[in-house]
Amino acid sequence: MYTIKSDTLTVMLLDPVDDRARLGTRYCTGGYIFSVRDAQQGELMSGPTYPDSFNVFDGQGIPDAFNLDPLTGLGSPRNAGVPVPTDGQALILGIGTVDLSENQVLAWCSWEVVRGDVGIEMATRHSFRGYDLRLRRTVTLRGRTLRSATEIINAGRSLPVRWFPHPFYPQPKTDALLKLNITARFPENEGYKLGYNGFICRKGEDWARGYYQALAHDATAPLMVLQRHPKLGLVAATCSYVPDFFPIWGNANTFSWEPFLERTVAPGQTLSWWIDYEF
Repeated sequence: MYTIKSDTLTVMLLDPVDDRARLGTRYCTGGYIFSVRDAQQGELMSGPTYPDSFNVFDGQGIPDAFNLDPLTGLGSPRNAGVPVPTDGQALILGIGTVDLSENQVLAWCSWEVVRGDVGIEMATRHSFRGYDLRLRRTVTLRGRTLRSATEIINAGRSLPVRWFPHPFYPQPKTDALLKLNITARFPENEGYKLGYNGFICRKGEDWARGYYQALAHDATAPLMVLQRHPKLGLVAATCSYVPDFFPIWGNANTFSWEPFLERTVAPGQTLSWWIDYEF
């Protein structure tokens, strides 16, 4: 693993080669934040099966993913009617060429890794059936601010991008979970309710199986999140973008929010965004 340190925090990133046993077809292999550790409080993040076990689908820490729109070369991945290639092959950004029918990686992308004073940059090149792009992931730690930044430079055909972060926070000691700077709406459901103070709260009882809920919103400004934390009380995050699709999910071990970024990058264009996690 790669390690980034400040005076009070230690952040560990998976090595796309040496830690391949922890990688699969879901999460981006470069810039995968696996652990955030406080010098006094210990591990600050969690996972759906943490601390009992680990599997590549559920993940741990702060992974992120492009996997929900595999690029087949046959049309827009956002169209449910797009056929799967006869050979089953597709490109998943940040992972490589995959076999969709077998859910296996056929060819992992290769990352160039550059260490800096306060962070690590990982860059890779994808070329597949007319797609040609450079993907750069940069993770920096300044004090207690952890930034995960992404840049795509498109030199090929029009590129649909659908990406989401999946930060896994440990369940807080109170029912209050998170508060947003945007007005979120959701129907009556088993797992969540809106508290009097604006926090989205737990209300479900069977958290072993978990609860998933999509949030509706009319936001026009980038997202900010206040998140309850069992060790630190309250932590925060700031996104550089307005979320599109925006679900939340949690089980007995963890709670996560997933603000999707959905864009189309034209040939010759560059798309960049970031999230700051404040501990």
